[in-house]
Amino acid sequence: MTDVTRILNAIEQGSSKAADELLPLVYEELRLLAAQKLSQEKPGQTLQATALVHEAYIRLVEKQAQNWESRGHFFAAAAEAMRRILVDNARRKKREKHGGSLNRLDIAKLDVALLTNDEDNSNG
Repeated sequence: MTDVTRILNAIEQGSSKAADELLPLVYEELRLLAAQKLSQEKPGQTLQATALVHEAYIRLVEKQAQNWESRGHFFAAAAEAMRRILVDNARRKKREKHGGSLNRLDIAKLDVALLTNDEDNSNG
């Protein structure tokens, strides 16, 4: 059993100290994985590999009921977490780009003065 697998088992059993031991062992591999994921993104991506690693790690370690069978399973879960973070980030950007942060108004609730045909004809 590798150190990573042993620590993953300890995390699964609820050891908060084990989570602190895990990051130094897996950080470089997670960083390489993050760099690979980011290289597949469109140019202009503002998220950096370090931020992606930290966000994915937090999601993985703080998530309840982890059951990682092995080191490979952990890294597969990390890759999936990174993919989801990138998808969420892209959705957020698209939402902002298309006015997602603007307040929407129901046109039926607006008080709008409308010109009728009679008013149009009287001016001309």
